[in-house]
Amino acid sequence: MANKRVVIDPITRIEGHLRVEVEVDDNNVIRNAFSSSTLWRGLEVIVKGRDPKDVGLIVQRICGVCTSSHYRAGIEAVENALGVTIPLNARYVRSMIAQALFLQDHIVHFYLLHGLDWVDVISALKADPKKAEQEAYKYCKNPYAAGETDLRLAQEKVQKMVDSGQLGIFANGYWGSKTYKFTPEQNLIALSHYLKCIEVQRDGAKLMAILGGKQPHPQSFVVGGVTCVRDLLDPSRLAEWKTRFENVKEFIERAYYPDVLMAAKMFGGEASVTQAVSVPNFISGEGIALNATENLFNPGYILNKDLTKAFEIDESLIMEECTHSWYKEDKPLHPYDGQTEPNYTGFVARATINGEGKSVETPSVNEKAKYSWIKSPRYDSKPFEVGPLACMLVGYAQGNPRIKKVVDDFLKVSGLPAAALFTTLGRTAARMLQTKLIAEHGMETFNALIENLKKDESTYTPSVIDPKKEYKGRYIGEVPRGMLSHWVRIKNGVVENYQAVVPSTWNAGPIDAKGQKGPYEANLIGMKLENITKPLEIIRNIHSYDPCIACAVHVMDTKGNKLGEYKIDPKYLA
Repeated sequence: MANKRVVIDPITRIEGHLRVEVEVDDNNVIRNAFSSSTLWRGLEVIVKGRDPKDVGLIVQRICGVCTSSHYRAGIEAVENALGVTIPLNARYVRSMIAQALFLQDHIVHFYLLHGLDWVDVISALKADPKKAEQEAYKYCKNPYAAGETDLRLAQEKVQKMVDSGQLGIFANGYWGSKTYKFTPEQNLIALSHYLKCIEVQRDGAKLMAILGGKQPHPQSFVVGGVTCVRDLLDPSRLAEWKTRFENVKEFIERAYYPDVLMAAKMFGGEASVTQAVSVPNFISGEGIALNATENLFNPGYILNKDLTKAFEIDESLIMEECTHSWYKEDKPLHPYDGQTEPNYTGFVARATINGEGKSVETPSVNEKAKYSWIKSPRYDSKPFEVGPLACMLVGYAQGNPRIKKVVDDFLKVSGLPAAALFTTLGRTAARMLQTKLIAEHGMETFNALIENLKKDESTYTPSVIDPKKEYKGRYIGEVPRGMLSHWVRIKNGVVENYQAVVPSTWNAGPIDAKGQKGPYEANLIGMKLENITKPLEIIRNIHSYDPCIACAVHVMDTKGNKLGEYKIDPKYLA
């Protein structure tokens, strides 16, 4: 019998628009998988012909979540091209804003986006708050918001939503799935932390705003340094930063870490989260300056899940190809030479299984043609996974003492083998461990800034672009979703070409010319679904990457119709 097709479109609780399509056999085992982004990110086209010093402010609009990451990448790509070395104070400020983003982004992802893949909210309503309080102490000596009163209040809040018939943020869940493994009491603990995270993440956002000027879309980076001089020289502003940092750190240590540890204990036997990754190669960038000479994360890659050896990255081996992407140029191109010429060919009609288990005709992927706006990045012609898991694995293989300690401690206390790192569960744990590392060591940057300000208050290095010269430069760094790179060519004083190779491009790209799948597609194959009309296993796997399919700028109609036309008065552009 032919395999059945199941389409999840859109994947919710992510940034942007992503569809996933799988083929399942009669035993509900996934035999093939395709991921497709159906909206176009066109910032690379927009920045052409613009002043390179404006690039950062423009490209941060790639995403409404990763704004400071793209902002910094755009600024530092131009600095690299011009040969600009920024003052140490500016380096520390950028690191502190990056730390704030990591902390806020990761707790939001685990609780508000990914959490409901692990937590059965309806089950929590059956819990005994007193027993749940006792359960919380198994995973933390001083659990966060896990007293009987806190837990009862969280339970009553959700119960009122259920009684009203308006589940709101908890509507349309796959509640009752057998792949949920928490007890009702454990679900209640995590539910309480879900609600508290909504409050705590505000401190993370304010951390970014203190030195960034605003959040989202900060404004304090410029080519050559930073502009938040008055904030840096104001003791009250720095004291506020430290206080809010400590607030977020407390939540990470007393809620986030224990909850992931609890998940490791309870989901260790769930096949859909312990299935080994199918793309065994991992690559990561540099990130989080701790002092003048040391970073928390260093660039590198590992092959075939081998933690005994890490390799240095050769930037010339990074390529993107579009064999199955909706662009004209198919051959692999280095990002400096990348092209962004759209070539949309659409979907084909095919019978798929809908949410009621019925066969219906649906627009479907034609895997022999093009089917996604995402390109397929490759390193040395191989697919790689990027993200917190890659960062932790590469650092572990490099012998980074901070990373080795936090990983080894977690494996010991959870009882998981090292092989568990190379799974969906491991990917989720790695994001938490990366967050914990930053929370533990981030104040080193803060203290280094304070000491440096005592002898040096500089925050800016001037630069000039000679229109008679040609320049090229790049930024490669570690951001919350993995290795991000921006590549720029400058000619006649303006941007001649620009390419952004974002983390979700590495992970979500379609099949390449050699038939190699990227991590999203490859890691779904072989997974067994309990119920194909409620594919929680797929959602949990895809969410573990924290997809950011940023596509808010360009929208197109599949029939080629014009969606809207706008006029801008030139006086507002002055």
